Amino acid sequence: MMCRHHTAMDMFQGAFDAEVLSRWVLTRAHPGWLDLRYRDHGTDWVELELPWRADLVGDERRPVLASGPIVSLMDMAAGMSIWAANGEFRPVATLDLRVDYIRPARERASVFGRVTCYRRTRSAAFVRGTAYDGELTDPVAEVSGVFMTLDPARMR
Repeated sequence: MMCRHHTAMDMFQGAFDAEVLSRWVLTRAHPGWLDLRYRDHGTDWVELELPWRADLVGDERRPVLASGPIVSLMDMAAGMSIWAANGEFRPVATLDLRVDYIRPARERASVFGRVTCYRRTRSAAFVRGTAYDGELTDPVAEVSGVFMTLDPARMR
């Protein structure tokens, strides 16, 4: 009998499709609770949406999304961008994710996260991206990070 971890990896063997995978990974655990939504992807980037919700507000005096859910949005988009760049689903682990906040999100606005995987080595992947709530050129935050890529064969 396989454990759930290996079942998930086995389900997504073959060519990576961010839209198909998002139906599974964005509906479970923390991404599911946040209601993260798939928007678009390319060969090395993924864009997700964090819908505005009152219970994700950091300061009740101002109805804007708190920073924590935005970090989670960007972390998930970063991982998915690595899968897109690799062309396959392989586990990754966040080693470092720097988030530079430029301004608060607009009141009652969803935040979108677009992250690109711009470099990969045998054991690491490097990403950068933008969180925005209107135009990509008017960022809420900029992110950069390093992820460890894991070999599924060594995880069994």
